[in-house]
Amino acid sequence: MGKKEQGMPEDSTRRDFLRLGAVATIGISAAAALPAQAQKTSVGTMVNVPFEAKTPRIAIVGVGGRGTSLLKNLLGTDAEIVALCDIYEEKAKKAQALVEAAGRKKPEIYFGNEHSFEDLMKRTDVDLVIAATYWQWHAPIGVAAMESGKHAALEVPAVTTMEDCWKIVNTSEKTRKHCLILENCCYGYNETLVLRMTHAGELGDLLYGEGAYLHDLRDILFSSEGEGLWRRASHTQHDGNLYPTHGLGPVANFMGIQRGDRFTTMVSMSSRQRGLDVYRAQTVKAGDPRMAEKYIAGDMNVSLVKTAGGKLITVKHDVVNPRPYSRVNTVSGTKGLFEDYPPRIYIDGQAGGEKYGTLDAWKQYEHPLWKNEGENAKKMGGHGGMDFLMLFRLVQCMKEGLPPDMDVYDAAAWSSIGPLSFDSVAHGGGPVDVPDFTRGHWRDRSASAIALQA
Repeated sequence: MGKKEQGMPEDSTRRDFLRLGAVATIGISAAAALPAQAQKTSVGTMVNVPFEAKTPRIAIVGVGGRGTSLLKNLLGTDAEIVALCDIYEEKAKKAQALVEAAGRKKPEIYFGNEHSFEDLMKRTDVDLVIAATYWQWHAPIGVAAMESGKHAALEVPAVTTMEDCWKIVNTSEKTRKHCLILENCCYGYNETLVLRMTHAGELGDLLYGEGAYLHDLRDILFSSEGEGLWRRASHTQHDGNLYPTHGLGPVANFMGIQRGDRFTTMVSMSSRQRGLDVYRAQTVKAGDPRMAEKYIAGDMNVSLVKTAGGKLITVKHDVVNPRPYSRVNTVSGTKGLFEDYPPRIYIDGQAGGEKYGTLDAWKQYEHPLWKNEGENAKKMGGHGGMDFLMLFRLVQCMKEGLPPDMDVYDAAAWSSIGPLSFDSVAHGGGPVDVPDFTRGHWRDRSASAIALQA
């Protein structure tokens, strides 16, 4: 969603820029061997495992634009903020001041380099660590948190390699600590309403869904701060879907993925690359080191995912061309379909013939989170309120001792579509298998906890 997250140091060289991307580059050919490896390290599923019931004490690693936004929303809950970490002292102190200004106890801060979070992990008064750094550090932070006895919540995508998908699953199962994905789009107004509709059977047997991340990020990608310091690197190293979960997460919830169904196979293709070259030629001066970068990610990536239950999901990604923002957010079944951007719905036999209707006629499915906390969420901000509701619900689950709405298996499966798309594109759009990260436990539950929440 074009989030301004923690960046690299301002004096990073181009070598540092490319090195950062290389952290995430794991041989995809080795991915096929990982499921067998993972089976050997499993010590028990984390499906339906509840949190310990207590008001959470939270630490945030990465308090740039995105981390600070999450912090502000957390201050609207009764969670305790006990520690903050960032590469930059200035950012850590600014976040610390926000907590104090809210009348809360002054949190301890950690800063100085990319490994400063390791000192934070030595604390024994932290229940949950949130990682809001650049993507490649999500897995190391999450693993360190779990291994030090803390739950982890990772910004999206949760991880960027198949190796890290299995690493967070294995570590979660070994330590009995949760590692969840902070997919805010699963808490949008339309997404939660339609989720309850689909679970009530209003669209019939579900057959097809479509999610996307179509967002013009050219100015952010070429910014001299924030994401511009690191996010563009992915476009020089991978061809596929670089950011799959915003569109995919809500559709996966509609379709009961990891809850009676699962991803099994996918294929992926990309268009040629042009957008970044065109934008760079228009905005970057001759002699700038960025003029030497070679972008290999195709502008539009389209992936098709099949599920064990015979459903199909299309996932799209384009962040480098002029276009209105859209996550598409479509789901269809034997009784009708919903399509978003703009929101519209069609149910077989509805008045007005073959014309779309609005969601106004389906207000009975408005989610309790939006009924009860919607106005407060809008005031708190964060993508129209869904950021606040995501964190409000997470704190609620921890306080009440409930399982998280989205767990490590969602984090791994949704994020895996990225690296698996790289493999498929590299092999001419050939099919690749999606591992069963739950090791068969996707059959142990039948519906999203978000839909069932009263």
